[in-house]
Amino acid sequence: MKTGAPAPIGETDLQRLENYGSAVRQMRAGQFDKVSAPNNVADPIDAFGHELAQLGQWLEVRFSEFRKLQELSEEIGSELFAENVLDRIYKTFRSLIPYDRIGCALLEDDGQFLCAYWARADYLDTRLNKNYTAKMAGSSLEQIIATGKPRIINDLEEYLAQNPGSKATRTIIAEGIRSSLTCPLIANGKPIGFLFFSSREKNTYDNVHHDIFLQIAGQVSVLIEKSLLYQQLFDLNTLLSEAHQQLKEQSMHDALTGVLNRGAIFELLEHDLSKAKRNNKPVTVIMADIDHFKSVNDNHGHIAGDAVLNLVATRIKNALRGYDHVGRYGGEEFMVVLSDTDLTATADIAERVRQSVEVLEVQHEDHTIQVTLSQGIAMSNGNETIDDLVARADKALYRAKQDGRNRYCMETSSLY
Repeated sequence: MKTGAPAPIGETDLQRLENYGSAVRQMRAGQFDKVSAPNNVADPIDAFGHELAQLGQWLEVRFSEFRKLQELSEEIGSELFAENVLDRIYKTFRSLIPYDRIGCALLEDDGQFLCAYWARADYLDTRLNKNYTAKMAGSSLEQIIATGKPRIINDLEEYLAQNPGSKATRTIIAEGIRSSLTCPLIANGKPIGFLFFSSREKNTYDNVHHDIFLQIAGQVSVLIEKSLLYQQLFDLNTLLSEAHQQLKEQSMHDALTGVLNRGAIFELLEHDLSKAKRNNKPVTVIMADIDHFKSVNDNHGHIAGDAVLNLVATRIKNALRGYDHVGRYGGEEFMVVLSDTDLTATADIAERVRQSVEVLEVQHEDHTIQVTLSQGIAMSNGNETIDDLVARADKALYRAKQDGRNRYCMETSSLY
């Protein structure tokens, strides 16, 4: 039996096929909305055109979602800290997944506990916050981790009726939430926690939202994991920096009195003296010594002596200006460094220090100890060394002692 020859294709059909072929080429170039569906499906060519138009619409939606996901991934990937990443997710994901609230909880203690880490909502009365912790064993979230797939609950009140022991569900319902999309965070095969998209309306979520999250789940999980690691490194570095600063402070300060130690006050004096020489400005050194300190130790003991040293140092420090410095030179002797201070201001400061110590009464056991302070002052001449400047201040201090103590004397042999 012979089959008949195929019917010839008319010009109209050829034109339609050419149009559809052109649409296919445009689709390959990423233009999915160029196919016009026929008004009526009268023949196989119309059917082909109809299917092609539907394919174009589907691809346009999918590629639009893909482009949006790519943009969002790049946007959240620009953040370094975990809470900033999550804040960016909250601000940008609404065009893909509806929500009134997003929460993030992280697995701790090798996955034994789930701890609330972060939450943002369109309302103020959030109750499931950072302090919330729950055991994973026996919870419904274990199954979500096992499957690696999001879970949709579109009626949380009904879910609570079926699972009355769920404290988290009861709490989130109290916030006004009625449906949820629970998404596992699994980074490189390791579960790290969950993202909870929540809505105050029932029946908010469907498979489209489920599938959208699956497309970006791995990337979001890795971003969150990396940001958490960065946060931990940042926090650790902050602690190390603070510890280093504390050690530096301790190494610069006298353990008993809390003022600068000898090395630190000399380093500061060297810096100020060098700066003063460049700017042709004076630096003043005051050497201060507690009068009759040996008798304090002899009569009242070293504990009393330490108390006197501590309180005198505090009185000196409090009598200075905010930018002046005091250090313990050694024993009962202190060094004060004043920058760019004329003779009148220097004399005022020395007298203020003297009076502050003179009225000091140190209580020890049943005794009241009163002390005074002698001071020697020297102002730099622009050329001398630190040793020369300190030696002149010591010379003035010796004269203050010789003249009766509880006073200050200026060494005036080389003044500006």
